[in-house]
Amino acid sequence: MSDAPLAALEAFVRRHPRLFVLTGAGVSTASGIPDYRDEGGQWKRPPPMTLQAFLATEAARRRYWARSFAGWTVMGRAQPNTAHHALAQLQRQGWVAALVTQNVDGMHEAADSQGVIDLHGRIDTVVCLACGERTPRAALQERLAAANPGWVARVVAIAPDGDAELTDTDTAGFAVPPCARCGGLLKPDVVFFGEQVPRERVHQAFEALAAADAVLVVGSSLMVWSGYRFVHAAAQAGQPVAALNQGRTRADDLLALKLAAPAGAVLASLAAALAKPPVSAASS
Repeated sequence: MSDAPLAALEAFVRRHPRLFVLTGAGVSTASGIPDYRDEGGQWKRPPPMTLQAFLATEAARRRYWARSFAGWTVMGRAQPNTAHHALAQLQRQGWVAALVTQNVDGMHEAADSQGVIDLHGRIDTVVCLACGERTPRAALQERLAAANPGWVARVVAIAPDGDAELTDTDTAGFAVPPCARCGGLLKPDVVFFGEQVPRERVHQAFEALAAADAVLVVGSSLMVWSGYRFVHAAAQAGQPVAALNQGRTRADDLLALKLAAPAGAVLASLAAALAKPPVSAASS
């Protein structure tokens, strides 16, 4: 990338020093976590399981947890990448007023970003649908292993959010432990497709948006309404929106600035540039 787009992004941030940052799956791909969509915004693989399907049948839940059991071997070891660390640095420098993520991987918190609004929840936590108790996903992995000794998944590919694509692996006999507290159904503590984002979480994000000067979208096509709504609201309120995303977004016609480049390299360069006085001030 030439210096001009980076300079334009730096100028955008200096003009709007309280950013509402909205991140998507493209931020975490460098951590080995696949994203959902291609550069045209289309699904790369079959759409993930919906809440309705998960609740409908025991077979669907067995299939989900079997795939998750295989996929957790990657998700559980994932580490923050340059983009996560750069956003944490920008926050420490005072440029990030709010960080809202559509991701469920917890990478922003692992990189030491503070006050992150996990719009879609966290995959590293499991919730009981009966009693509401929340427990670590890593603990459930141990229970799944103990309940399925010798079970081996034939993995075709690792999928987003701790999922895995399996071959003809038979999941009919895969045992899913119930809640240890009450015996209820366990679900990852994430917002499934077809499920509503909790109202208080949306309200918190809108309050943060109202206090910001501008929006910076990083690594999201914004094809899902839960994230796009904030960009739409910002545009309606006259708040400028910039995007750093490799591919089209649903909000391309609303953007004041767009950079199509890897998030990590750009954000690291941005943080380094913003740590220095503006060129005009430095040379005066």
